Amino acid sequence: MGSGSSSYAPRTIYLDVDGKVQKVVFSRHCSPCDIKELLCSSSNIPRNTAIMVVDPEGAMVSIDPTMPTNSPNSLYKVIPQSTGQLGEKEDVLQNVLSQVAEQFSRAFQITELKTEVTNKLAMLERRVELEGLKVVEIEKCKNDLRKLRDEMTSRGGSRVNCQCKYNFTDDGKKVTPRRDVPTYPKYTLSEETIEALKKPTFDVWHWEHNEMLSCLEYMYHDLGLVREFNMNPITLKRWLLAIQENYRNNPFHNFRHCFCVSQMMYGVIHLCNLLDKLTCTDMVILMTAAVCHDLDHPGYNNTYQINARTELAVRYNDISPLENHHCAVAFQILSLPECNIFANVDPEAFKQIRQAIITLILATDMAKHGEILESFKQNVDNFDFTNAEHVACLRMVLIKCCDISNEVRPTEVAEPWVDCLLEEYFMQSDREKSEGLPVAPFMDRDKVTKPTAQIGFIKFVLIPMFETVMRLFPQIEELMVQPLRDSRDHYEELKQLEDAMTEGSSFMIKFRKKLEKT
Repeated sequence: MGSGSSSYAPRTIYLDVDGKVQKVVFSRHCSPCDIKELLCSSSNIPRNTAIMVVDPEGAMVSIDPTMPTNSPNSLYKVIPQSTGQLGEKEDVLQNVLSQVAEQFSRAFQITELKTEVTNKLAMLERRVELEGLKVVEIEKCKNDLRKLRDEMTSRGGSRVNCQCKYNFTDDGKKVTPRRDVPTYPKYTLSEETIEALKKPTFDVWHWEHNEMLSCLEYMYHDLGLVREFNMNPITLKRWLLAIQENYRNNPFHNFRHCFCVSQMMYGVIHLCNLLDKLTCTDMVILMTAAVCHDLDHPGYNNTYQINARTELAVRYNDISPLENHHCAVAFQILSLPECNIFANVDPEAFKQIRQAIITLILATDMAKHGEILESFKQNVDNFDFTNAEHVACLRMVLIKCCDISNEVRPTEVAEPWVDCLLEEYFMQSDREKSEGLPVAPFMDRDKVTKPTAQIGFIKFVLIPMFETVMRLFPQIEELMVQPLRDSRDHYEELKQLEDAMTEGSSFMIKFRKKLEKT
């Protein structure tokens, strides 16, 4: 009992404070920090000062509950540590605290700024939606938005990015589009560009993505589609931006190809005077199908999808897996309120538009080429623009023409597309070889050349289809059919040169062998 109770007895030490004896009593359960504070207080030293305790011989004594006791004849002395060291530590601590305080302050300011800008953007967007197509009000709002964006950029704000790639593992989930006003730079089209856009000779290689977006936006306005279908101009911008983001960076099937096909469709509409022959509904179907026709193309064709038993092939039962996927992504984007350019269209009318767009995108599957062209041939000589079946067939043929129309363009515009297509073909054939799948000869880098790839396609696919369309629209011969004939002749000449070089090489090899034998 005696030893147990003594463990709770307080400890006593004696200090030398300015020549006087100071008695200090503390419990053995005190922490070292508590003892230090008690020693500082007893020695008239400010709290939190770094101190050390020394005995009469100058040896340091540990400051903790077990520190040895002393007597009034053997006093301990409390000595503050170097003020220089302390000041240096205090300076470092003060700097750290200042930086933390500054970062907190800046964070709160950015939060307030973003809240303020978001509220103002929402208010201005509502104004634009309410005012509709009143040009003066829209321009005023655009100026206000531009100022806000500049202010936000200068003060370190940033916009929210949207990743809208379709993901099969995210069934049931909706993508999150931009809620702010799209910020791709507005490109002002010159009169020269506006006229060039209407022609098949348009050079699609000289344009950046933001310029192509502005051109597509202009087409929808110029054809009267924004007015006719009461499209919100900001929704149109968002939709086009979402479209661009959902084209992959493939060598061929990319956003530039989308623009190429859409521009050709716009050119055909003007060249063939379709605005006078078809309805606005036909126009919006043709243009929207052209814009969406290859959305999220993976760079590997239907044959690969089916042979490799990919998820797309399984999902769509080997029936036009890519084209079905393009349709699905197109209407997934349109299902978002922020991207729905048809939001103000009557539900029944939208149902018809949707079905027609699906039909056109599915028609771009080359497996259906012969069937569609044969059906059109049966109608072309007695074509009736008031006949819904005739018009539906024409729409399918037109999107097919635009989809594979690169050879209609001038050689310097068309030929780079051949390189892009062959690069994508070779990527597929290399993969097919590595996976042990069948390889199409026209995709095999060891067997195909530019001339061999193009001659048969131009002679047996392009020219027959465009000449059939020419029977209905004779005006396309000069700008569309004749360039195809010239392209065929160009590649046939290249093929003859290739054959001659191959024959010459073979002759030289045989000649050398004969010389070696003699």
